Order: sequence, then structure tokens, then C-alpha cells
Amino acid sequence: MRFLIALAASIALVATSASAQTTPATGEAVFVMSGGGWGHGVGMPQYGASGQANEGKTYQQILAYYYSGTELGAASSRWLRVLLAEGRPVVTVGSDAPFTAQGPTGPKHKVTGTLALKPNLRFKGAKGSVTAGSPLVIRPGKGAFLSYDGKAYRGRFEVQRSGTRLSVINVVPLDAYLQGVVPSEMPFGWPAEALKAQAIAARTYALGRVAKGKPYHLVSDVRDQVYRGIGGEKPSTNDAVRATAGKVVLYGGKLATTYYYSSSGGKTANAADVFGFAVPYLVSKPDPWDKHSPHHKWSLQIDDAALATKLGAAGRAVDAIASSTPSGRVRALTVQTAAGQKQVEGTDARMALGLRSTYMTVGVLRLDRV
Repeated sequence: MRFLIALAASIALVATSASAQTTPATGEAVFVMSGGGWGHGVGMPQYGASGQANEGKTYQQILAYYYSGTELGAASSRWLRVLLAEGRPVVTVGSDAPFTAQGPTGPKHKVTGTLALKPNLRFKGAKGSVTAGSPLVIRPGKGAFLSYDGKAYRGRFEVQRSGTRLSVINVVPLDAYLQGVVPSEMPFGWPAEALKAQAIAARTYALGRVAKGKPYHLVSDVRDQVYRGIGGEKPSTNDAVRATAGKVVLYGGKLATTYYYSSSGGKTANAADVFGFAVPYLVSKPDPWDKHSPHHKWSLQIDDAALATKLGAAGRAVDAIASSTPSGRVRALTVQTAAGQKQVEGTDARMALGLRSTYMTVGVLRLDRV
């Protein structure tokens, strides 16, 4: 997708940008990326879910729309092992109430206050100093919570040693984990039905992402889902988790892969167009409810030298052509310079240029002397 506009040097250049604008010199080119949305575009757009909820749609209707042909089912409750930190020389664990620490063998040791653990896993218990093995299992007192680096979490901790470094794993019930995830992934003040849809999508996604062959199931950042523990919880999102307890999205009786993201720009994407593999319930659909998103439409200007540099091409760009997928995402961006052509995959171009999505067109504004 490309359009070309030749302008006289005296004509002013005006555009709305997602970042700083570039003012070109006469005879230079400025490329304009005009797009919409924020994220990969596959599955449930959160602004779309909010828009549907504001129009009275239920969480069941929202999920059925964005995950075509799926149904809601039940998942058994389970505990998750969430990696909070790894490769740390020192780990600080504490609680407002007495708690216990126990190595793989031996008794539980009562602890009060804070433990600053080093890789030797030596600490002071109620009856004196203790050197424990790995993993060191730390459990809160009744009705209390543990903290890691001053942040409180539900469940228990396991501190594991690997050489001269330590990892911290939070072992926590599934829905207690979700209480720390949902408000980290969707604004807690959004409509209740949108929050419920997010809770179910997050629950399904978590269960589908459980890692095998590792000491943990999930990580606590964007590699899986952002998890902030008790400090991230909000009453509205806790209510959404409780109201949808055990509910997951199924396709053909199995867990669906419930991708979600911020904003669609007005149209969702086929999984095949973005990830390279088709998923029958992750197809392109109109998303008029995204119109309230602040990221619904955006544009970015970049000059010819910067475009070439960011995409790894030599010299200045004289042209840029985007090939698009059937759902309107950029499959590849080809930049032309005096030295030749350089083709970059759409997702790589998005990262290199700092774009919000690949749902865009590319135009060039060239200022020529007259």
C-alpha cells in the first residue's frame, strides 16, 4: 500500500503524529505511516470489549464475537507457579506476621521480620541460624501475606538456587493470580462486562501458556501476562474474577488461545496474517466499537534518512512500498534507496519504527523545487 504526493517547496506540511515530526529540506522526502490500533490485532481488542460493554453487550457476547465459534466451559481450580525474579544475588522476603521457612529436608523454621537471602540460603530463625537447601519454601502465617522486595503476594514462595544466583517463584491459586493480572492488563474502571471478558480471556490464556519442563509455569511480565500481586488488585477486577470463577474459552472442547491486545483500529486481524498460522476462531472481523480508543487512528512522519537507517538500508529512502495481508496488516515493507532495496517483515518494521500496529498504509511526501 503506497501513495505519492509531490509538493512544491513552498507548501506547508501538516500531519498528526504519534511522535515527533520531521521537517524536510527541499528535495528530501518524508514518509507518512497512517494507521490504527495498538497491538498485534489478533483476538480480543480491549477497547472493542469496552465499547461493546458500554452498548449493553454481556461478557458472553463479547467473547463469542472476538473468538468466533468458541464456547464457555469450566476449568478445574489449580495452583500456578509464577516466576517473580531470577538471577538475583540477594532476595528479600518478609511479612507483617511470623512466617515459616523450610528446606527440602528438615523442619519448618519460624521467622519474624525480613529475610535477606544470599545463595547460601542461610538465615536466622526463631531458634538460631539455619542453613537450608534449595528450594527454600516460605509460607505465610494464617491470614497474612508474604512480600518480595516490599511487594505483597498471595500464596507461598519458593526461593531456588542456581549457582551463585537466586530465583523467586510465587506458588498461588489460579484465581488469586488473576486478581493481580486483570487490573494490570485492563483499566479497572472500565465496564464490568468488559472486565469479566478480560478475566476469562486471561484465565484461559494462563492455562494455555503453562510451561512444561521448567521449575515455573508462567513469568510475571509481558512474556505471559503482567502480574503485580496484591498491590495491583482492585475491587472491581476482583469482583470480575470471582463472578467468572472457573470459566474458560473452549473450541472443540479444548482451551482456546485467547490472544488479546489494546486497540484494533476498527478491524481485527487473521492469525495467519500476523503469526503465520491459521486458527479457525481467530479471524478478521469489523470492530466499530474501537472508535472510542485514543489509538483508533494515528500517523507518524519520518524523513528519508531516518527511515533507511531504522530499517537497516544504506543511504536515503526514495520510496517505500508496503505489501498488505487480506486483513489490512502490513506483511512486509520494502524501502528503496540509491543502493538498492531492503525488505523488512511487517512486525520487524513496526518494532524498528516504533509503530503502534502494522494496520497501516505508507505514503511519501516529496518536496521538489519548482
